[in-house]
Amino acid sequence: MRIRQAARVADDGYRSPLVPGLRVAADAQRLAAEIGFAGARLAELAASPPGLYAEVAGGADVEEATWLAFLIAYVSPAEGEDPFAAIRAARVPWASGEMPNVDADRVGPRSAYDPARVGETVVAYRRWAQRAGSQAAAFTGEAHWDGERRFARAFERLALPGFPRTARFDLLVTLGRTGRYDMRAGSLLLAGAAAEDDTAVAAKRVFGIADPLLIDRRALSLAQACETPLEALDLALFNWQRGEQGRATLGAGALDTAGAAARAADALGVPPS
Repeated sequence: MRIRQAARVADDGYRSPLVPGLRVAADAQRLAAEIGFAGARLAELAASPPGLYAEVAGGADVEEATWLAFLIAYVSPAEGEDPFAAIRAARVPWASGEMPNVDADRVGPRSAYDPARVGETVVAYRRWAQRAGSQAAAFTGEAHWDGERRFARAFERLALPGFPRTARFDLLVTLGRTGRYDMRAGSLLLAGAAAEDDTAVAAKRVFGIADPLLIDRRALSLAQACETPLEALDLALFNWQRGEQGRATLGAGALDTAGAAARAADALGVPPS
């Protein structure tokens, strides 16, 4: 069990209808910075994906590219000079049916890796794809689905042992933003989130409510006001909640976040940090 205690900061009179749970301008400034970073990262994934994300986007074999996206989400890019080192070391071909060998000491901050469940999770994922005939078929679903429905249905079906909400969300964002599949988030999908899910904890604090449906409504209003995709708020809230633990960059390159952060700060009525 993880017990959290949020630091108490004196109310300085800050108020915004977009983030009714915030009472301190510095918290809103920090959130704007994280929204700016997360939005810029999504743009990078679409235009010039860094590291192994480039192989997801450009790989000729869709099954191997999709499998790599799973491994990236499962292991998570680490912080440091080589964010993808542990993922490269664990990588085995999809066609081989082998089990990835993950170094638990090198996984990233959003990793789903659990040494006690690695076989259970990977085997469940392989069986999920095999039931559909292929990974591509499993993620594509019905041809008439739009991107939001495809994202939501895949998220629901990927509720596998040891593969929590954060990893599922990251996987689908990667596959959608790199252009592998037509999918995009229409919800933060927080219903049933685990107690240790930092995005869910932050969303309750920022939006001042615990109901996932009402959180989604407020999140959509915030995303629209900040001119950023809704799915950017997943990572932004995660990093805002981490605070002094440091930002999870997920292997992003040298991003120009100034414009996106300024738009978010303007929407929240605070100066850019």
